[in-house]
Amino acid sequence: MEDHDLGQASRLAAATGAWICFEDEAGQNLRPPKARTWAPRGHTPVVRVSGKGSGRVSVAGLVCLKPGARSRLFYRARIHRGRKGERRSMSEADYASLIAAAHQQLHAPVILVWDNLNTHIGAVMRRFIEAHPDWLTEVRLPPMHPNSTPSSLPRADRAHPPARTATDTKHFGLPPIMTW
Repeated sequence: MEDHDLGQASRLAAATGAWICFEDEAGQNLRPPKARTWAPRGHTPVVRVSGKGSGRVSVAGLVCLKPGARSRLFYRARIHRGRKGERRSMSEADYASLIAAAHQQLHAPVILVWDNLNTHIGAVMRRFIEAHPDWLTEVRLPPMHPNSTPSSLPRADRAHPPARTATDTKHFGLPPIMTW
C-alpha cells in the first residue's frame, strides 16, 4: 500500500463482506525482575525466586472485526528457551499459520492490517500473501512519525518524563477538574 489510505480497508470490507483483522505482536523475557522489598533496619531483605527463568515468550494476535458480527481474537504464543540456533521471535511460518487459521475459522475473506515489521514485509510473507489473493488482502500501516516516539525526546525527558495526573486534563483539550 503506497499511499497509506487506511479507509481502503473499510471500503473493501464493506464491498466484499470481509473481516478486518488487525495484527500485532509482543514479547516478554521469562527471567523474574529484581525487586526490592522492605525489612527491619539492619536485616537484608531476601526475595526468593524459583528457577533461573531463562527464555522468552512471544505472542502474536489478530483482532478481527466485521459489522453486525461478534469480534474475534486469534493468537499464537511461542516460548523460546534460548537453545543454540533457536529463533528469539515469531517466524514468517508462525504468522502465516495464524492468518490461515483465522481465515479457516471466519469462513470469509480477510483484510489484514499490520505494521512494517521485517517479518511482515519479507519475501516469505510476500509469497504467502500473493499465493492467496482470493481471500487475503494486505493493508500496511504507515510508519510512525519520528517526532511522536519517546526516542525523539531529549534524553532528560525520556529518563524522567513529566508526570500527568488525573486532574491534568489540558493535554486532552478538556477544562480543568476542580480539586480541593
